[in-house]
Amino acid sequence: MAKDIIHDQLLPGIETTMLTFSSPERVLVVMHLHSRDVIRTPPETLLSEYLVENNIGFGISCTRKVVTSDDVGDALYNDPRATVGDLQQCIRDVWKSCSREEVVTLNSGVILNMLLPGIEFTVTTGGKPFEGAKEAITTLHRMGIPTFIASGDRVAKLERIADHLGIPRDRVYGVATPTMKAQIVADLQEEFDHVIMVGDSINDLCAMVKADVAILTEQQSGGKHPELYETASYVVKNVGEVVKIVKKFRDSGSI
Repeated sequence: MAKDIIHDQLLPGIETTMLTFSSPERVLVVMHLHSRDVIRTPPETLLSEYLVENNIGFGISCTRKVVTSDDVGDALYNDPRATVGDLQQCIRDVWKSCSREEVVTLNSGVILNMLLPGIEFTVTTGGKPFEGAKEAITTLHRMGIPTFIASGDRVAKLERIADHLGIPRDRVYGVATPTMKAQIVADLQEEFDHVIMVGDSINDLCAMVKADVAILTEQQSGGKHPELYETASYVVKNVGEVVKIVKKFRDSGSI
């Protein structure tokens, strides 16, 4: 869920990375806060004031623009428009949608527009592991294939998912920008003969280009950027299909 602050409009079911990449001036920022604390705060409070008063840090999750942390901090902590209530609307909507799920990660943040400069959207994302993900990772581990997580989400949230999936926490990379994901792939290529990248969004593109094999999964709802299809070696409907691809390369001696 996102809220357009300028037009006072809620945008349900939006893909935050696509929304961010649609303008070179936008920066997706993950904030290190707790949803319950936000809900308890008076809604008319300026979000920037809340962040400053509670010493809330941030991470740059996704951007097409080269920005510094100082510039992002200035835009975030001095924003005169967005209120805590704007973020509360996003949190409540996602809570309502995800309340019945067993394993859910919830992350909140904003999309800054560096031309304003300031907050253009408040955002909250909630989700669970893809169906078949745990079984696929278990099978890969039994085959001796290590798995890693790199995401723009907060590390603490990702570690919870990693625990559920059976991925060691030292293989989790949080608040990873597209460039950082590509560097992670490059680092893994120094350690392993081949690296397969599985992604589902435009912020995975750099890492998919760098990987030896790129797999695009369509399991997440929403449209995919055409460049993802152009880059992908394989397109799958379910992450469980990744196991067959890995077996194919292993049996052929390529991996």
